[in-house]
Amino acid sequence: MKINPYIPIVIGVISVSLSAIFVKLAEAEASVIAFYRMLFTVLLMMPLFLVKYRTELHTLSQRDWFFSAIAGIFLAFHFILWFESLNYTSVASSTVLVTMQPLFAFIGTYLFFKEKITLQTFIAAMIAIVGSCLIGIGDFRASGEALYGDALALAACALITGYLLFGQHVRQHVSLVTYTTIVYSASAITLFVYMLIKGDSFAPYSTETWLLFLLLAVVPNLLGHTLFNWAIAYVSTNVISIAILFEPVGAAIAAYFIFGETISVLQALGAAIILVGITLFVVDLKSFKKFF
Repeated sequence: MKINPYIPIVIGVISVSLSAIFVKLAEAEASVIAFYRMLFTVLLMMPLFLVKYRTELHTLSQRDWFFSAIAGIFLAFHFILWFESLNYTSVASSTVLVTMQPLFAFIGTYLFFKEKITLQTFIAAMIAIVGSCLIGIGDFRASGEALYGDALALAACALITGYLLFGQHVRQHVSLVTYTTIVYSASAITLFVYMLIKGDSFAPYSTETWLLFLLLAVVPNLLGHTLFNWAIAYVSTNVISIAILFEPVGAAIAAYFIFGETISVLQALGAAIILVGITLFVVDLKSFKKFF
């Protein structure tokens, strides 16, 4: 049965919306949270990979290995920067800025895949930039620390776009399980080395924190990023990037009820403007036109 790729994308967006909530609840350093998130994900996927997909490793080219490793490294540092940003700024601001991949994906897909950028797409990106600037202004007025958190989130955004771009090449001819196992393993190894260099502690942590590590592996990763990696074989990186922009909506709602985080006028205005940019971009995509 053929599955419409947009259905898994919607499920993925809902799943990753809970990521910032789990991170904020976990009592551990950003690198530690990221490491165990990736380690548990690899451990959960490994049985299926070893039983059904391990022979596919022989078919991978050196370029496939290289691109997958780079994607894993990008993903590792994306998590470090994003999780760290949540220590300085709100869930709403962080998730809005970290999901601004289109600003980087437009350039990346043009340079690497020669995908055309229409005038409407460019205008949509400019509108989204205005929205993100309003959020930055609001956080600067709140505190310089919040603005620093915004900068970390934006840097994390650039890294996740690189991760998706490298993945787009490999996923054209490598199965989802094989690709994600390699990428997540590379990410876990990168985070392990980073923790050793930084001197972060691998244990002990509370039972609640260990449970949150596991939830991060199951929900945002297996039900979130893995579904995005499946869909990227059928749609452009730009489509994934736009869909992920809806993550802040769910995250902000959850943060309001769980942490009591409120949204300022500038944050709300900035988020609304970003959503306008998203809508304009989505209307410009032929695949979305057919879907609706």
